[in-house]
Parts: sequence; structure tokens; C-alpha cells
Amino acid sequence: MLIRLAHSPDPDDAFMFYGLATGAVDAGRYQFEHILEDIQSLNDRALRGEYEMTAISIHAYPYVAEKYQLTACGSSMGDDYGPMVVTREPIEIENLKGKTIAVPGLMTTAHLTLQLLLGKGAFTPRVVMFDQIPDEVANGNVDAGLIIHEGQLTYAAQGLQLVVDLGKWWMQRTGLPLPLGGNVARRDLGETVCREIARIMKTSIQYSLDHRAEAVAYALKFGRGLDEQLADRFVGMYVNEWTLDYGKRGREAVRRLLSEGAAAGLTPEIGEITFIE
Repeated sequence: MLIRLAHSPDPDDAFMFYGLATGAVDAGRYQFEHILEDIQSLNDRALRGEYEMTAISIHAYPYVAEKYQLTACGSSMGDDYGPMVVTREPIEIENLKGKTIAVPGLMTTAHLTLQLLLGKGAFTPRVVMFDQIPDEVANGNVDAGLIIHEGQLTYAAQGLQLVVDLGKWWMQRTGLPLPLGGNVARRDLGETVCREIARIMKTSIQYSLDHRAEAVAYALKFGRGLDEQLADRFVGMYVNEWTLDYGKRGREAVRRLLSEGAAAGLTPEIGEITFIE
């Protein structure tokens, strides 16, 4: 059975699916086709239910929950770190209001969290491909940039200034990690298939953690501007025990983020959230 498995072309996702992509993990009765696209494109495609299994932003989940269910594994959690707002010159957080800020997508969790911080409609978002945002800021095309992925480790090399780390802000405010991305399986596959492919994905994640050096070397091919040391650091930030399972605290973080988003008029109400084990 063909399962189109869509995820971002980033070191953390590449690391997570190393076992499956290289054939080291038994896929059983399934054939996984890996599809690589940026997160905003994946969110858009999930709205249409295009792929059987896909990475999405947690922000996007209320919009696709009728078609998809979150898997208990495969999350990217910012545990006292996360997306960052950067500028050319140092400014205070409050001074971001009224600015034009490059964002990696309107349905990214980074964008939702920034709106929770500054307020709905407090800034003008300009959607820019995530890996181009630092250059847009450095070149003066926008007032600030909301950076994700490896840009969080490389922005200083471009002389950019950190205004706020949204993962730190969220942790200080809630005591919880910031749930950035997750994986979902399409509900129409049926409960048995969804559980089986989720368990295969979890096996791939565990295999990569158990064979870290080889998996990091593989993931490095997907890292823009990262050397092996930075790639290893980045992977460790977003593929860890949270990725094997949200756990009680991770599940609470998802529910808290989406309930706050709904209360602020930023996301639809979602009701009960269950996870495929």
C-alpha cells in the first residue's frame, strides 16, 4: 500500500526519517514515498487532504482536523527555545508593533505564537520562503523576520539581532514547551492503517536516535549553511524524547496553544484532541 509521506526538506525531518528513507527500517506492507516541501506548502496541501501522512504546523491542525489525526510521535517541540524574531538593529519587543515582518507562512506555529505575543493585527506579515527570511531582513526589505529551522542557529553570522525567542517567551509564560510541528495521518485510511504507519514512523525515529552519527551525516545534506556540529545541535533540538511521544506535558502544550489561539480569535475552536498511538 502506497503511503505518501510528506515532510520538510530540513535536517530534523531528514534525521527522523533516515531509517525509512534508507530502507533500514522495515516498512511492512507499506511503500513509503517521501515528498519534500516547505511547511507552508504542506499546510496548504493538508487543507485539501492530498497526502496520506504529512508534517504540518500545529497552528494548522484545527483547519485540517476533520481530515487528519495527530500521531503521538513525530512532533517538533521548542523546549525553552523556538522561532525567533530578528532585526538589523536592536529594538524592544513592543517596537515590533506596526512593523512589516517576514513570516514563513500564515499557518505556521511561529506566526500564531507571534500574534499571541503582539496581538491580532498588531503587525503586517509578509510571507517569505523560510530560508530567504534572513536575507530579506539583512537587505532591508522588511523591518523584521520570523526565522525557523536552521536560521535559528545561523542568523548571527549575518549580523542580525535577536529581538525575542518565542519558545523562551512561551515557556516563561506557560511553563510548557512550544509545540511547533507534528505529523498527521489521514482519517479515511482507517484506524488500523493509521496506527500501523504511526508505529513504523516511531520505529524510524528510534532507529535514527540509536544510529545518531550516521543519521546526522544523512541529515547534513538537507542543512543550509550548517556544518556537522551545527547540524548535530539542530537535530538534537527538534528530534528527541518529545519526538518519540508528546507525553502528558506535550499533549497539554498542544491543547494550551490551540485553546489560546481560539480564545484570541486566531484559530477555530477544535474541541477534544486525540493522538494516534
